Amino acid sequence: MQGNGEHHANDERLPAAARAAGFASPFDRAAWFDLLEAHGFARQGRIDARGRAGGVTAWLPLRTEKPGEVAGLTNWYSFAIRPLYAGDGDRGAALQALFRGLRRSAARLTLCPVSDPNDLTAALRAAGWWVKATPAGDRHWLDLGDMDHDAWWASRPGALRNTVQRKAKKGIVDIQLLTEFDPGSWAAYERIYAASWKPEEGHPALLRAFAEAEAAGGRLRMGIARIDGIPVAAQYWTVEDGTAFIHKLAHVEDSLKASPGTLLSAALFRHVIEVDGVKRADFGTGNDGYKRDWMNRHDPLWRIEAFNPSRPAAWGPALKAFARALLRKES
Repeated sequence: MQGNGEHHANDERLPAAARAAGFASPFDRAAWFDLLEAHGFARQGRIDARGRAGGVTAWLPLRTEKPGEVAGLTNWYSFAIRPLYAGDGDRGAALQALFRGLRRSAARLTLCPVSDPNDLTAALRAAGWWVKATPAGDRHWLDLGDMDHDAWWASRPGALRNTVQRKAKKGIVDIQLLTEFDPGSWAAYERIYAASWKPEEGHPALLRAFAEAEAAGGRLRMGIARIDGIPVAAQYWTVEDGTAFIHKLAHVEDSLKASPGTLLSAALFRHVIEVDGVKRADFGTGNDGYKRDWMNRHDPLWRIEAFNPSRPAAWGPALKAFARALLRKES
């Protein structure tokens, strides 16, 4: 089925009804892309690329990097980017139409992080792009399947379970779980993060606005751990469509012996599994060793680079990209 591909920076935006294939994510909503734009992550311009085929429209929010080059509208808080769809019909044909239309203005397209590159790379190639997909990081996630909380916990490493049991028995750490946004608790999180091992927060105003929006939708799950009344660890999660998304966690370094972060994680996992009934948890991007203690699945993330052969400006970058890939394969 032949479709129509279009891209518009200003006249028609991603509709709130557009959804990704598969399980929903906070990084698929129109409100997320609007938030990124409002906080300066599309300074050179935003493009909501779209393609139609029959009754379905494919959407992909992009930002202009420089004339002729576009990239997915993401930032370091994004777990992944993927196309969204509105209506019913052949999604693959609509996605091909989107990429055909994008060739009229773009010489180069970059999408990262991508959790499943197959549909995107197939549609790009069918639309006439030169495409290279390379691993770009890691994703750890939890698939509970038929396990309840106790069965999942019994499957975790013995060292983790023993730590939680020993530290909880001492009663040093007090845990508070929140499902509504509380300015005082958020201020405590920001103080903990500033005193933690983490690098400086990339965009605290955006993160707070995101948390407030998730709380308004009933999706916020936040935890604060205290010792002698002083906040020493904090975590920010959300729940949606049977999945818990773990966005931020931090603890004060000199509280490490009491394991407040570990106890807080255990309490939040129990809550989202037993109370919210999630069947999955997503630890976002990164291959930090501690994530393997909590999760049972690991997948690579991908970077997709696509080059438009009808644009001479794409030929040099494409040659370099494919030459690098060939050299890595031969080394």
